[in-house]
Amino acid sequence: MTTHIVESTKETVRSGYLDPAAEPVAVVESGDTVSYPHTWTHWGNEAVFGMSFAEREPLRHRYPHGPYSMLGPVEILGATPGDAVECTLTSLRTIDWGWNSFPLGVGALPNDFKEPYVHYFRFDEARETAEFTHAIRFPMAPFLGVAGAEPAGSQPVSAILGGAYGGNLVLRDFIVGSSLFLPVMKQGARIWIGDVHALQGDGVVDQTAIETAAEDIRICYRLHKNVALRSPLLETNSAWICIGFGESLDDALVACLREVIHWLSSASGIQEAEVYALASMSVSFRITQYSHQTASAYSSTPPKAVHAVISKEIFPAEIRDRIDLWLRPA
Repeated sequence: MTTHIVESTKETVRSGYLDPAAEPVAVVESGDTVSYPHTWTHWGNEAVFGMSFAEREPLRHRYPHGPYSMLGPVEILGATPGDAVECTLTSLRTIDWGWNSFPLGVGALPNDFKEPYVHYFRFDEARETAEFTHAIRFPMAPFLGVAGAEPAGSQPVSAILGGAYGGNLVLRDFIVGSSLFLPVMKQGARIWIGDVHALQGDGVVDQTAIETAAEDIRICYRLHKNVALRSPLLETNSAWICIGFGESLDDALVACLREVIHWLSSASGIQEAEVYALASMSVSFRITQYSHQTASAYSSTPPKAVHAVISKEIFPAEIRDRIDLWLRPA
């Protein structure tokens, strides 16, 4: 297997969007790894440590598609619509700093604060701890916020958006060792990544996590042929995670639940009515992000998102094996 190196440059980064016109930054075979060293911070690497909010604000307006420095696309040889690509995060080391911020008019409480906010963090050398105020210390849990295989069509897509192709998932479980399965929607899949986080809570209620960049990211890409996946699916050591999007949390929960029923029934052979009951008894539905923008500087507004955590331990080995074979057919 081959490791490909993709540096962040003006040629490989698109600030805030997935670009169908971009040439591939790497063409890889199934099982290859892509290393992304020295990724950029938001707004084309213009976000720097210690900037005041007033200094940062013009950047938001300079990049109307969104803040994320998106790297890509990576083309997977042989990928065609109807397939799925398994993206396994094998390494993620952040840079030594990050920030949390909220402008006015965004987040779950868009009108509750009179002043915008920004707080900068310095991380320890081991990248284990971020120290906040009042001697509060957070254990870091770095993850990748945006990952998507280009949707069908030739129009650029804001990386703020999320949907069946992936995109702005901000799913904090996408840490090292987990695998994100993305449906292929065009020849070669054309996968983009961006938006590195050091830590985030479910809901991301003020609209940002601890935003950062990476000294190195490594992702192994595996192609699985003829996998009837309709939306992104994350697999961790202990769970499968489905995600649903909507204009409201009600819509997102319903979309997520329907995806759980459809996917788990298809993959396991359990009847849909039984999956519905199982979901009520054992599946944990969590708010992925409460995205809300009443005064956005961007051309798109992210959907609200809910994810469902399906614990593996409740299933016998026979069903777990059946699901694994569905995701990774021989």
